[in-house]
Amino acid sequence: MFTEYNRRPVAAVVLGLASVLALTSCSSGQQTAGPGGGEVAKVDGKISLTYLQKQGDQEYFVGEAAGAQAKADELGIDLKVVNLGNDANKTISEAQSAISQKSDGLIVVVPDPAVGPQVAQIAKDAKVALLTSDDQICTTGPDPSSCPADALVPRIGFSGAQMGGEVGKRAAAEFRKAGWNPAETRTLSAWKQDVTVCADRVKAAKEAFAADSGATVRNIDVPTDNSPTGAQDKIAATVTANPGVKHWVVWGCNDENVQGGVTALENAGFKADDVIGVGLGAYLACKNWSSGKPSGMKAALFINGEDVGALAVQTMYDKLKNGKAFPKEAFAPTTMVDASTWKSAGVTCG
Repeated sequence: MFTEYNRRPVAAVVLGLASVLALTSCSSGQQTAGPGGGEVAKVDGKISLTYLQKQGDQEYFVGEAAGAQAKADELGIDLKVVNLGNDANKTISEAQSAISQKSDGLIVVVPDPAVGPQVAQIAKDAKVALLTSDDQICTTGPDPSSCPADALVPRIGFSGAQMGGEVGKRAAAEFRKAGWNPAETRTLSAWKQDVTVCADRVKAAKEAFAADSGATVRNIDVPTDNSPTGAQDKIAATVTANPGVKHWVVWGCNDENVQGGVTALENAGFKADDVIGVGLGAYLACKNWSSGKPSGMKAALFINGEDVGALAVQTMYDKLKNGKAFPKEAFAPTTMVDASTWKSAGVTCG
């Protein structure tokens, strides 16, 4: 879903950017300038926005684009959505193209955070408002995890800590219900380990499971590329290397990791009753449930891309039309679903 980075060679990142102030709200209600476009003038006429998305043909981002377009139509905004695929270099060229076409604001989901400083500089030089959705970028360096808080570009998305915490709590509840022997059980955390938002989710899941499970269960970290097949291959090797484990609890950065894990365990001969998978996204988890067959995918946190796209466009509109400063982060809601509730929750299962 929205956390896979492909580290192809990228355009040279512009370093040595001018320092910027954080977007913080003072008691007076005034807002200071920040990396999202504090110097951007209000737009009196029709607003033009460009939404640059990585993996634009992936189901989550298709929904995000649809939500953004619906909100743009509602507000009378001219919106162009661009699919960047996994091409980090295309991020730069499309940002430059959007500015040359007189876009008033850019909303970006980068394929690689290393281009963050260059994208931020392009927007700043053109005095164009900049938001990120889903993943963070830094104005001063390629790694958001080591970025000063005041150099992070304002972001619309989901709270990694909240999402991971919900996953860990549900995994703990399923573990308690199963009544498994902790000594015969392992938790398995699968994610692309250089992606900041993934690390936040997995860390929170581990902490919530430890707090709520009532037992000490050994965890195994599995580095993946955040794809179903990549996770399946790595988790299959992990399962082979741990022949004494009878029960597995699987979580990760996204549905892809958990689906890969559930599939690997099924292929290794584990029955659905011996696997607890808690996805993050629900767009792959629901395919297990739609078959009506028993599955190791016990639940998933539903994250609706449409909500993020709509919120990003609304936030940009508020900035450009009304002069309202960007929040540092704004979060869309999430819902835990399972085989009995996913349809009523509105999960789209393509």
